[in-house]
Parts: sequence; C-alpha cells; structure tokens
Amino acid sequence: MKKWIRFFLICGLLLFLCYVGIYAYARFTPKLPIDSANSYYLYDKENNLVSNGNSKEWVSLNEISPYLINATISIEDKNFYKHQGFDFLRIAKAMYINLKSGKTLQGASTITQQYAKNLFLDFGKTWNRKIDEAWLTIRLESHYSKDQILEGYLNTINYGGIFGIENASKYYFNKSAKDLTLAESTILAGIPKWPSVYSPLVNEEASKKRQKLILNSMVKNKYITEQESEEAFKVNLTYNGTKSQHNLSTLTYYQDAVIEELKSIHTIPSSFLKTGGLRIYTNLDLNAQTIMENNIKKYMTDTELQISSVMIEPESGKVIALAGGTDYSKSQFNRAISSKRQVGSTMKPFLYYSALENGFTPSTTFTSEKTTFTFAENKTYSPKNYADNYPNKPISMAAALSYSDNIYAVKTHLFLGEDTLVETAKRVGISSSLGAIPSLALGSEEIGIMEMMEGYMTFANEGYKIKPYFIRKVEDANGNVLYEKKEEKENVLNKSIVYVLNEMLTNTYAKEFIDYNYPTCINIAPRISKKYAIKTGTTETDHWIFGYNKKVLMGIWNGYDDNRVSDMNDGMVNKNIWVDTVEEYLGEEQDYWYEMPKNVVGAFIEPISGTLATEDTAKKKMLYYIKGTEPSYEEGTLDASIPTIKVEE
Repeated sequence: MKKWIRFFLICGLLLFLCYVGIYAYARFTPKLPIDSANSYYLYDKENNLVSNGNSKEWVSLNEISPYLINATISIEDKNFYKHQGFDFLRIAKAMYINLKSGKTLQGASTITQQYAKNLFLDFGKTWNRKIDEAWLTIRLESHYSKDQILEGYLNTINYGGIFGIENASKYYFNKSAKDLTLAESTILAGIPKWPSVYSPLVNEEASKKRQKLILNSMVKNKYITEQESEEAFKVNLTYNGTKSQHNLSTLTYYQDAVIEELKSIHTIPSSFLKTGGLRIYTNLDLNAQTIMENNIKKYMTDTELQISSVMIEPESGKVIALAGGTDYSKSQFNRAISSKRQVGSTMKPFLYYSALENGFTPSTTFTSEKTTFTFAENKTYSPKNYADNYPNKPISMAAALSYSDNIYAVKTHLFLGEDTLVETAKRVGISSSLGAIPSLALGSEEIGIMEMMEGYMTFANEGYKIKPYFIRKVEDANGNVLYEKKEEKENVLNKSIVYVLNEMLTNTYAKEFIDYNYPTCINIAPRISKKYAIKTGTTETDHWIFGYNKKVLMGIWNGYDDNRVSDMNDGMVNKNIWVDTVEEYLGEEQDYWYEMPKNVVGAFIEPISGTLATEDTAKKKMLYYIKGTEPSYEEGTLDASIPTIKVEE
C-alpha cells in the first residue's frame, strides 16, 4: 500500500510540475491577438447587407448587462473564474455520462476553449485540432485575465447569425447590451448553444424552453432568486429583428468560404484584415441559398449524414450558394472547402471527353461483361458494374455513360493510356494529385467538391476554364476599392467535342435507354422540365451528383465524416435535392441549352448498339457527332476501329 501511495504521489507531482511548466512556457510565447475578430461587412449580389456579424461593434465588459454575463457563465461554464482554462471535474463527469449512454450527451468545453476555437481554429474533429485547441486555451489563460477572455468571448460568439453581444442586443431588442433585462439576457444567452434552433426568431417555443433552463441554472448558482426567475420567464418579449436570411443554418458556411478567399487576395494588406471595417461584396444569391437549404432540410433526414453542396453561375464562375454541412451550429467543419472524398463515377465525363478527343464517338462500342484485367507481374484488377449487371455484349459509349458502366470505362481508360485522364483532369482545373492507375476511371481518388465544380464548369462553359469565386469587390471603411475581380477565361477544351459530351450526359435520364438496365437518373426524369447534363457517382462511402446547363451548375456530395459505409439510397437523397433545387431556382425561365456547333451533326441511333436506326428500330435516340464521324448504313458502328484489349475472363 505504501508503495502504491508513493507511486501515485510521484505521478501527481510530475503531472503538477508538467502542468506548471506548460503554463510557464506558454507565458513566454507571443501574445495571441484577440481584438481582430468581427471586422467585416458582407453583402450579397444585390448589394444588400447579409451579415454585420463581423462588424466592429466591440463593447467592454462593464458595458454589458450583469444579467447577460451571469446567465452566460451559469449555463456555459459556472466555474469559469475558478479554473485555468479546463474544468477537469466537468470533463470527468461528461466522459462518464457519455460512456454510460453510448452517446455524446454532454460537452465540457469551457468559455476559454470555445473562444480559442472560434478565433483561431477550423472545426474539424481530429486529435490534432483538439491538441491545438488545448494549447491555444493555455496561451489565452497565460496572457489574459478572466475578464478579458470573457469580454472577447461575448463580443465574438454567434447569436443566430449575429456575432457579438452588442450587435445581437441591438438586432433582437433595439438596445445596447448594457440595458438588457434579465428576461432578455436569458433569451440571448441561450442562442449560442444551437443558433438555428434557439433563436427566438426561428423557434420561440424552443427558445423559451432554453430560457427556462438558464433561469433555473442561475437560481441554482445563486445569481437570482426563484421569484426573479419566475417573473422573468413570464415577461412577454417583443423582438426587433425579423425572420430573414439570418434563419439560414447553412449561410455561415458561405461566409466562411468568403473569408478564406479574402485571406488569399494578396493585394489586400494584412493590416486591413485585422483592423476591420472591410466591406465585402459577394456573389451570394439568397434565393438560391434558401431554396438549396430548404431541400437539404427536406431530404437529409439522417441526422449523422453530412453534405456539401455548391451552386455556380457557369458563364462567370460566380459561386451563388454553398453549404458545407447540414447545419453550421451543429458542425462548423466546412466540407465544401476543406474536405476531399472519392468522387466515383463523376470522374467518367473527363474520361469520355478524352476518348472523344482521341477518335471515339458516342457509337464506339466495347463489350461489357465480367472482366479481370491482367497487368505486369500478374497483377489483376476486377471492377464490377453496379448490382453485377452486365449486358454481355458490345454497348455504345452513349449507353455506357447513361448506365455508368464500369467495365466500359476501365477499357476506355486503359486503351487511351492511364496518363490521359490525369492530363485532362489537370487541364480543366482539378489540382489534387491523381495516380495514373486503372481505378482512376471509376473515381477512386479523393478530390474536393470545388475542384470538381471547376472541372464541370469547363463543360458548362463549352470548353472555357474559369476559377470559381465568391468575392466581387472589397472596399475599406471609407469606400476605397481595395480589390475588384477581373474576368479570367482560358479555352482548354474543344467546343464541338464538349457539345457532343454534354448531349450524351442528357441520356442519364432518357427513357429511350431503358433496356437491360436503367439510366442512372431515370427516377427523377418526371420532375425535369428543362435540358441538363447530369452525372452521378457512388462509392461505398460517398454519393455525388453534378448537373448543369448554361445558366447554373450544381454539385452535391453526401456521406459520413468518419468514412463509414453509407446506404445506397443516400444517392437518391442527392438526386432529390439537386432536381428540386435547380428546377425551383430556374422556375419558368427558358431552357438554357447550348447552340449546336456547325461541325456537329445529329443522327437517330439505336441506343445500345450505337448503330443507325431504321424504320423498324424499336427505340431510337438522337445522338451527336463531329461531322464525318457519324455512323453510316454501310460502315455500321466504328467498333472495328478500336483494338481489342486482352482480358482474362
């Protein structure tokens, strides 16, 4: 027993010395700047202010109502003035409750930890980020007093799309933070926990329940009496703010993407990013953002499933809407700008453009059957079609694209040479490192959605590459223009070949291709009123869809952050969100399709074989060809021009 006591005493002493040493070391590190937050005004495409959450409206602690201060401490971190950045008893309690329930029911982040995260970190859930958060927490505690930390926290947190207590107080109650009553304070203190739910402008019933919880905690922690609590709860509050774009739970993802782009604009001095007052004019279309979010909420019923979704105006590259997750208040990790995933069959249009550029046509055939490809040193690769469905006969490229046939894709990829697809991807703006491997044709490599959008935008732009962008113009507080976006276009693809490919991508929902298989998007065909090029992609863990015409390009990914296997039906979620969003966004507008180039011709074709249709052909579809490459009655298809690839059955 004495040995064990000695052991624990030594361990405790070592931990204490370590603890003191870390704080002592932190004391000698550079002082973290905590007064540079809240320094931007964001405007949408109509020049309407959509976020003054980043306006420089900083108030000192003595200019904030004691009711608000006490309510915040009581509900967020009751031991704030007693710990050194970490509430270890609370951490232990939360771990016990979470382990016992098997769910994350309680968190244990202190006000200092939350402030460190809000100021300096992204919102990923990696161990490295947790370590960074802990170190920043220690540095804040080492350099600043508790009052300074609390003041900074209250001036930067999210009150339902409004950042900072002074902004929030004026927005909700048309008064300064120092004048807030107990009833008003407990409503506002409840919002940061879950802004898109606890804002009284979004859900007053949930807001009142949260207020009751806070009032009870204030009674328990002896800030107020039971009678004061009851009287405050009964107060009928009137809210000055209106239900507007601030109710969007995905809007802050767009704002985050804007700030990331702002940091990359080297013509804006770093001093402006710190001192504030910047007016940032963006491409945000609140109508598009609202439609997109409404459909995400409608179809994303699995609370753990996540999404990234982007809408772009192809002709200009303007990003008009973006969601980096289902709800910013639940997860601030922005998957639209910070995540890379396997892209599946959405890689195939880049492959088939390469094929068309190298002499293939929509009628070029390969046999689709169970196939094992054998390479040097007896290495093999055995891709499979979805649901193990094979026609066991030659099929046209148009059919292969309509069904997303994997065997056809790999044969095409190997015939062209594996470097060809890598080169085409780079040409259209995909910057991720891609391996020249057989599975690249099936999207085995991880790529970010913004890169894929840039690639697809090249198709939507008839061969012109344009970098997607969020910011149109930046001004300082006095209206001086610091930055203005200039149009940059580069012609990287052949317009006529792009037209042929775009037309083929409309066959993913064409009823003429219903045969031994179904086109991948046939289940949303009844809801499609305009002409679009569409491609879906699916892996075990990821689901994608990209679709476009001249007016709009929209891409969606969904899956789980931990890369667990997802349900195949989640692909249908993406299709539903895509078709409902794009159709509502375009409304009754004209059909924005492309004008056929003069060196392109159309011909009625039997879809599966790729041969010219006759009067007796049961199903026929108009396919498009570069003039002179269309099949004729004499020549049949161009299959004979494609060498046979040696395979092992």
